Amino acid sequence: MNLHHKLAQRAAEGRPIRVGLIGAGKFGSMYLAQVPRTPGVHVVGIADLAPDAARRNLQRVGWDAARVQAASLDAALRDGHTHVGDDWQALVRHPGIDVIVESTGAPIAAVDHMLEAFAQGKHVVNVTVEADAFCGPLLARRAAAAGVLYSLAFGDQPALICDLVDWARTCGFPVVAAGRGHKWLPHFCESTPETVWGNYGLTPEQAARGGLNPKMFNSFLDGSKPSIESTAVANATGLDVPSTGLLYPPASVADIPFVTRPRSEGGVLEKKGMVEVISSLEADGRTIPYDIRMGVWVTVEGETEYIRNCFEEYNAHTDPSGRYFTLYKRWHLIGLEVGVSVARVALRSEATGAAIGWNADVVATAKRDLRPGEVLDGEGGYTVWGKLLPAA
Repeated sequence: MNLHHKLAQRAAEGRPIRVGLIGAGKFGSMYLAQVPRTPGVHVVGIADLAPDAARRNLQRVGWDAARVQAASLDAALRDGHTHVGDDWQALVRHPGIDVIVESTGAPIAAVDHMLEAFAQGKHVVNVTVEADAFCGPLLARRAAAAGVLYSLAFGDQPALICDLVDWARTCGFPVVAAGRGHKWLPHFCESTPETVWGNYGLTPEQAARGGLNPKMFNSFLDGSKPSIESTAVANATGLDVPSTGLLYPPASVADIPFVTRPRSEGGVLEKKGMVEVISSLEADGRTIPYDIRMGVWVTVEGETEYIRNCFEEYNAHTDPSGRYFTLYKRWHLIGLEVGVSVARVALRSEATGAAIGWNADVVATAKRDLRPGEVLDGEGGYTVWGKLLPAA
């Protein structure tokens, strides 16, 4: 309970972590929904291209309207309220802010926001994982040079995977494989914003109720987002990348330690120490019972007979050899968990995942025959999907 205790102590001392949020869309709103329930955190300001939409989202998640009437950042700091505006530079440059949470989902803009935050001596929690896949190693280097922390966002799957990898290595286990789950069939790479909801498993009405963006959700479905997130994991953990892209082997939770072994031992991996994504669908489209679609996992190896005996004695579910064991979290709660990153960065000087090298990259791959002169419409669109490949 150490982290929560430290937050409560900061609240008691009147020294909350002072946060600036850039982007109050779905992810940012989920974080904001938890802030009133978290001691020792003060969101001083929110910058969004559409401040009125940001205020509506605050109302939607249950914020008191009086709390967001601060006329300026100075007034927000003085009164314990929150200023909502469209000037991200004023937010990042204000000396009263400790941590910037970048949640725009726009990678080019996000890089600008983060570089300026580093220059202003601010820690950054980066929700925009596309920006990390694009240039995470350089962002981490810039942050270190400025004497601040750069971190992936807890609640999003890359940071949760990094956390499991860190657990495994800290315990002394070699990491054989790590990754996330996904609903995947090969033809999904051709999905467009027009076909996304049927393939994803939502009705158009459910999507509209949640304010869900079809292009963004199509980036999950068509494999772009799993590739982008796996890139972030590979670059943050040093794990290797499949030479021909993610394989998406189908498996139930119980089958993950069987599947995520080297091919020489009956699994699908080229070698030990790789990122991979597990599909929640069989090749014929049948749903796998007790799947890992919304979760994360790490497979470790018991290198000695004694460790393998311990697996057996404590009823750990392994592959048939008893050598490989998988630990998993079956769900992730997206923006509802970002507070963990904010607290770790501010109170422990500890990132929840950050690039340490350049192992992986994402390659734009045509969804169909493209005509000369067509403009690529990016992640989740009609023209290309993102394929994970080794950076080399």
